[in-house]
Amino acid sequence: MSNLRFGVIGLGLRTSLAVAAHQPDRGFEVAALCDTDSAALAKAVERVGVTDPVVDTTRDYRKLLIRPDIDAVIIMTPDDTHETIAVDCLRAGKAVYLEKPMAITIESSDAILRAAYETGTRLYVGHNMRHMGVVRTMRDIIARGDIGEPKTVWVRHFVSYGGDYYFKDWHAERDRTTGLLLQKAAHDLDVVHWLAGGFTERVSAFGDLMVYGDLPRRVQGSPRPAGWLKEFDWPPTARRDLNHKIEVEDVSVMNMTLDNGVIAAYQQCHFAPDYFRNYTVIGTEGRLENFGDSPGDLVKVWNTGPTGYRGDADIAYRVPDASGSHGGADGAIMAEFARFARDGGATDTSPVAARMSVAAGYMATLSLRDGGTPFQVPPLDPELAEYFDRGQVR
Repeated sequence: MSNLRFGVIGLGLRTSLAVAAHQPDRGFEVAALCDTDSAALAKAVERVGVTDPVVDTTRDYRKLLIRPDIDAVIIMTPDDTHETIAVDCLRAGKAVYLEKPMAITIESSDAILRAAYETGTRLYVGHNMRHMGVVRTMRDIIARGDIGEPKTVWVRHFVSYGGDYYFKDWHAERDRTTGLLLQKAAHDLDVVHWLAGGFTERVSAFGDLMVYGDLPRRVQGSPRPAGWLKEFDWPPTARRDLNHKIEVEDVSVMNMTLDNGVIAAYQQCHFAPDYFRNYTVIGTEGRLENFGDSPGDLVKVWNTGPTGYRGDADIAYRVPDASGSHGGADGAIMAEFARFARDGGATDTSPVAARMSVAAGYMATLSLRDGGTPFQVPPLDPELAEYFDRGQVR
């Protein structure tokens, strides 16, 4: 059987995923790269490591859609472009890997799902955290019943590099992202839904631009600083050369009720000194909490009591060793997409779940900007939900 051949569209911060997608010895490989930036194209060819055959490059993604040798496309362009490019690819009959978040509005997310439904073309959304060892460890703990039935989930997201990753480029603009409770939190909201076994139906949120709103910005059209993502200033107030337009919040809190009765909370800060996610899940018979979110870190379980503080816990699970970007998740998710694009079938990720994380983040952003007013999350069209629940089979 010949290798599945990918066309990659967009070669920015997620170029590591293109590297993970080129695994000829596992049955899939990168055959073409596309980006509007010629310099990014040249760097990606070298980084992906395609030497035989030499990868084709182009500045226009539509050229990939008429090539019979391209079996599937991987879309990693800025969030506000996802709907147009994904719909074009789906209508061209190319299986689609769409990087998270699916889109920056609920309407755009639903349009992508509708295009996949109408064309029958396979759609996969890249929530790679479902393949991270820490998340799978927590999921396994819950499935074994170590903490009983989950009733509440709390997430604290410390983002030490937020001032560089999210406030020095397009991520800081509302019309490109909606806000970081959608763009950055989409991963965590999806994990909350996966661990809790339900989707958010009601949200309330608060937040503000507390640190980066008054720091020096670049002139519109000027390039990012030469040391961008290589040199980091501390404290956060020492940062300079921010994006010319900053419209998103750098700290936010969000409360959720899920459709199965679970209550959840998410907190995000972009000027913390450290960078990791801390999850707590409390069930009817105990709780779990992760200490670090990388291979070798721990997930602890307390399920005896009642007691006072116990740092040692009842059980400690070590997050499995892994290699590759995002703790091995990028390689794992590309292998799953390749199998799905070729053969179909069940996947750990879910286009419906991807839509629901966007919907929760979008409505939370509306709440945040409306003084914390609670909002209902609009449900997905049952026809679409049923189609994707069947594994994209009519």
